[in-house]
Amino acid sequence: MKAVVIIHPGAPEVLQIAERPIPTYGPNEVLVKVAAAGVNRPDVAQRKGHYPPPADAPQDIPGLEIAGVITDTGANVTRFKVGDKVCALVVGGGYAEYCNVPEGQCLPIPGNLTFIEAASLPETFFTVWSNVFDRARLQPGESLLIHGGSSGIGVTAIQMAKALGTTVYVTAGSKEKCKFCEDLGADKAINYKTEDFTALIKEITKGKGVDVILDMVGGDYTSRNLQSLANDGRLVLINMVEGKDTQIDLSLILRKRLTITGSALRARDVGFKSEIAAALQKNIWPLIASGQIKPVINAVFPASKAADAHTLMESSNHIGKIVLDLAT
Repeated sequence: MKAVVIIHPGAPEVLQIAERPIPTYGPNEVLVKVAAAGVNRPDVAQRKGHYPPPADAPQDIPGLEIAGVITDTGANVTRFKVGDKVCALVVGGGYAEYCNVPEGQCLPIPGNLTFIEAASLPETFFTVWSNVFDRARLQPGESLLIHGGSSGIGVTAIQMAKALGTTVYVTAGSKEKCKFCEDLGADKAINYKTEDFTALIKEITKGKGVDVILDMVGGDYTSRNLQSLANDGRLVLINMVEGKDTQIDLSLILRKRLTITGSALRARDVGFKSEIAAALQKNIWPLIASGQIKPVINAVFPASKAADAHTLMESSNHIGKIVLDLAT
């Protein structure tokens, strides 16, 4: 099969098309003929040599989410059959013509979505559900602040949180991005380049603060996040774009009874990811099928232009998801 491989750690140009063996699949796995694959920041980190894949994943083929058609099934597979159209969260190897996936990590493509649209779903939807609704326990009637509201994670979190009955605030880096987030459903978008989100959250909430913050920034945002949380608030970290080191006022945690948590999904076991998939299929997939939640795709690149896709991802000039078309 043809695959986009990392020939060595480096700039986007190290992504090249190469021949690789079609992967084998286990008794609890399916083999998918990949039509499209989502592009995510962990792919960029892997390309640079900063995010090594697990030992059981392809070591030089990035890609954490796919959509396509099942061509073969393992002996123990019961939920899917050959010919089914699915999207899936994978541990790696998504930038290729074929990919093996545990059955539990597959989801039927909802509604009339295209393969391109479906490939934009798994990584962000699994991440948001696991962190915002499982770990941070966001409830209807509560409030959520999302940093990076125009990112793939952001546009997913906005739609999921609004659909499930919460008030949503976001930060974004331009007027265009802020308007997009508000048009998508955010109650208020804050331009972090020109406005102080801590002061505005305090003003908007009349001093109460927000119940949950989803943060992919880290660094000095952490202390400001703690200031912006309400009593019994929860801060959930999913990345550290601005660094892993910070200084915080621990007394805020005591006085406001705050919870700080976080997670990384890629290394979690199949059973854990399968539970998230089941929760998504029950709670979120009907909302996608009805059109209440929609994929937000900024750009689609052929596999041969994977380097351009990574360049766009690193620029942060996109709104929503970036997808590779493996069928071209």
